[in-house]
Amino acid sequence: MNVVFFVLVLVAFLAAAWQQFGDSGGESTPMDVLSKAMIDSAGGAVELAIGLVGVMALFLGLMKIAEEGGLLTILARLIRPMMVRLFPDVPAEHPAMGAMILNMSANVLGLGNAATPFGIRAMQELNKLNPHQGVATDSMVLFLAINTSSITLLPTGVIALRASAGSADPAGILPTTLFATACSTVIAIIAALTYRRFFPVKAPVVADTGIPNGAEKVDEQEVVAELPTEQKSYPLWVSYAVLLGFLALIPLTVLYGQVISPWILPGIMLGFLLFGMARGVRIYECFVEGAKDGFQVALKIIPYLVAILVAVGMFRASGALDWLVGALGSVTSLVGLPAEALPMALLRPLSGSGAYGVMASIINDPAVGPDSYVGYLVSTLQGSTETTFYVLAVYFGAVQIRRIRHALAVGLTADLAGVITAVIAVSFLYGQL
Repeated sequence: MNVVFFVLVLVAFLAAAWQQFGDSGGESTPMDVLSKAMIDSAGGAVELAIGLVGVMALFLGLMKIAEEGGLLTILARLIRPMMVRLFPDVPAEHPAMGAMILNMSANVLGLGNAATPFGIRAMQELNKLNPHQGVATDSMVLFLAINTSSITLLPTGVIALRASAGSADPAGILPTTLFATACSTVIAIIAALTYRRFFPVKAPVVADTGIPNGAEKVDEQEVVAELPTEQKSYPLWVSYAVLLGFLALIPLTVLYGQVISPWILPGIMLGFLLFGMARGVRIYECFVEGAKDGFQVALKIIPYLVAILVAVGMFRASGALDWLVGALGSVTSLVGLPAEALPMALLRPLSGSGAYGVMASIINDPAVGPDSYVGYLVSTLQGSTETTFYVLAVYFGAVQIRRIRHALAVGLTADLAGVITAVIAVSFLYGQL
């Protein structure tokens, strides 16, 4: 992240400086625009983090109820055969397994920020198993790879925006999004398993103490003591039944996605509370305890958000992104990615709000519309890729990870795969311009 942060700022500065020297005068010079973008982005990062406080408190409160009631262990045991193969370094009954499953499930349902608290909790649990504090483990990188490229059955936010834009088929992106996210997830897993051999773990060590930089040394006996007692897993047929049930959701979401989406969040909250009551959990006190953790975590990630969002804001405001689009647009249009949709593809890994704004402006443009090839493509891109830089900043920031190893390379590989497969899916179903 050190190199990425520096390169974004350097390119932005050089692009603005080049325009400044050629500026003939006006109300705002390129450097004025760049300066304003820095301040606005810093303020926006704090506003974003503060906005996450409520969401984090809500869902980590529910997460605490699930944990106290044993739901995380149940989930981990249900899909144990798959998870133990993907994450061999994580004990099968460890709370990290259940937390990762909840995060993946929320992403599958397209719940956006609702998935973040579950993901942060998973990272916290994975960090308890980390022998090199401050350095990302293979399991952390693989989890984030799956997170940033997660298979999405129901991109609820995109469907709602398409409906408000007057689409005749707001849920028409369900099959294209499912195909693109399934392919990008497979590529992300392969990339994570392949790249890790080129990024061996090297813990940052302080010479005078021998303690990893920025963290306390972890006692392996303490880690072992925190692991839950091994329990018998469910029969294999139960795991397969759960997997088949998940696959059965695919045609249901394609047919009834618009009807189902408003029920998801209220249903999740009621379901967690009912589960807690059935398991004898004091749900109110437990919820409040978990919500306190959510508040602290949301504040902890502010410096990380400020750093990455300021760099991205400068990159956009400097005009460097526009130059990149101009240089690549004529080439990408030949392979099904029109110049109008290219800013969306380039912005999605950098800025979720920026990409969302581009998508909204395109599908609300009467000359394009939500049901055109470009409209379907940008909608699929919004639902099939994640904001990689945001995810890395928030998730690693929550557990003070400074050396991310191959996480960025894996995330960008998944992003590229998502764009390519989105173009293929939309071209096949809706034809190319």
